[in-house]
Amino acid sequence: MSFGLVPLIAALNVRAAEVAQAGDAGESALRGLFGGSPWAAIPSAIVGFILIFAVAGGLPVILVWAERRGAGRIQQRPGPNRVGPFGLFQTIADGFKLMVKEDIIPARASRALFMLAPGIVLAGVLGAFAMLPLSKNAILVDTDLGVFLIFALLSLGVIGVVIAGWASNNKWSILGAMREAAQMVSYEIPLGICVLVAVMHYGTLNLREMCAMQAGGFAGIENWLICQYIPFGAITFVIMYVALLANTKRAPFDLPEAESELVSGFHTEYSGIRFSFFFLEEYAAMFLVSGVIVCTHLGGWNLPFVSGEFMTGSLVGQILSALVVITKALFLVWVMIWVRWTLPRIRIDQVMNLCYKYLTPISFVCLLAVTLWKPFWGWLGLM
Repeated sequence: MSFGLVPLIAALNVRAAEVAQAGDAGESALRGLFGGSPWAAIPSAIVGFILIFAVAGGLPVILVWAERRGAGRIQQRPGPNRVGPFGLFQTIADGFKLMVKEDIIPARASRALFMLAPGIVLAGVLGAFAMLPLSKNAILVDTDLGVFLIFALLSLGVIGVVIAGWASNNKWSILGAMREAAQMVSYEIPLGICVLVAVMHYGTLNLREMCAMQAGGFAGIENWLICQYIPFGAITFVIMYVALLANTKRAPFDLPEAESELVSGFHTEYSGIRFSFFFLEEYAAMFLVSGVIVCTHLGGWNLPFVSGEFMTGSLVGQILSALVVITKALFLVWVMIWVRWTLPRIRIDQVMNLCYKYLTPISFVCLLAVTLWKPFWGWLGLM
């Protein structure tokens, strides 16, 4: 199965060498606000970090409230409805509680690694947010290696989880960490193949360029990857979405923190602000990966029956583009929430079987089909 990733790895190595030779590791959209000098990178990085932290920190507050209310409706109960209108302030109150709660480190834990792990988990998501385009210009770091760097940074999460489980010196924590490592490494195979399909189709790793290429066509959706290579484009969307569910540890793939088996999994020993870091990472990653799949398969900032020139050629279009990406991503997040409170958790052997026996072979078939699509129809004289 690893042979399917060889073309992707080779292409990324070649592109990385080209970028290094050109001396351009990515262009910041904020840098122009502070002039063109090398020192402009410092204030632009500070402003970018503040913006990212504000978004990544604010989104979980909204998403946790939405999940609680949604879970309540699905289970025919009210959900939070006492603190603030519609229970909106309940999550804020819980956040303050975590900030002031006693931070306990187990006596036999590896103290330095125990404290470091939550920061590693959160840092990867914060860094990846910088390369998610909301519109043609609303992107902090526009780099030719965008989608590759996003998933490379997200892979830091499994390192943080393994460190957290091992440093806790707790059997439930280490079992959860090992489950996360096995699950993450396994599902990165079909995920990587589906990303390779998108890269082959667009000819770039830049998410902003992928969004721009999906404009136009019949009804404004013909060029969306989900509508291309019928039915293989839609199949890669489903496989990529399922793989991202597993990578974000969302039910029914929440085996690393299965409370019915492992108390609380890899973060059993965490409390207070350190526990909130794992919480923030999960919900921020849900929005981030949903935004990525919107950019690769669902047209990015493009709307049906709306021209791409309008979405990118004016201030109103730029604002509308950002709202479109956010709305599409939030819908996919809601589907994640819906799935969690609808489907039961599956066993770890079922998780592995789904990946290796079904998703990986099907994704390889899709990759082969996309590779041979144009030569086949060209041979028949239909393209």
